[in-house]
Amino acid sequence: MRTILLVAAAAAALSAGAASAQDVTTTTTDTTTTASGSNTAFRGFRLEGNAGGDRFQSQGRHHDKFGYGATIGFDGVIADRIVVGPEATFWKADSGNENCGGAIGGSVCHKSFEEFGVGVRAGYLLTPQALVFAKGGYVTNEQRKRFDATTGTGSYYDHFNTTGYQVGGGVEYTVTQGRLPVYVDAQYVYSQYNDHTSRQRVMGGIGVRFK
Repeated sequence: MRTILLVAAAAAALSAGAASAQDVTTTTTDTTTTASGSNTAFRGFRLEGNAGGDRFQSQGRHHDKFGYGATIGFDGVIADRIVVGPEATFWKADSGNENCGGAIGGSVCHKSFEEFGVGVRAGYLLTPQALVFAKGGYVTNEQRKRFDATTGTGSYYDHFNTTGYQVGGGVEYTVTQGRLPVYVDAQYVYSQYNDHTSRQRVMGGIGVRFK
């Protein structure tokens, strides 16, 4: 997970550097355009794919796996610089993410499957191409808990859904303009579930906007 965090930080730094270079170049030709977000591509519906590191935490343990998902959202621009809008997300660790360990009288395994979320994202345009953002919302997660008793009695299996909240943030950069602008992003997201389990993920994304 530490390696994944370093990679994400490097990606964010590269995005910010690219955004600064773009800003300097544009300023020499059109100062008015650079100072305003009026020509930004951060408007309309967007659809993106996500992939990265997933850490599921439960029972005082954690386990790291590769995960993937998708996001659909809508963005609007307020006062040239503020980008805000709703989004819906899907995330899943590859084949689920599970913590297993010994317990009194046996062993217990706690597994997390798909997570679905709805929330709001708000950000600030550093340039018409570069956005820093924060997000928050509601999530639901499918989980399974299994206890295997060493004595042969007392074992149980429970499959259920739990809800909670989600917060996060990141950077996003528009790679191409035009009718269907393409963008990339890097973000960190934390989910806290009501059964005292949680999830962290660091992920990258690539998406397209429908203006």
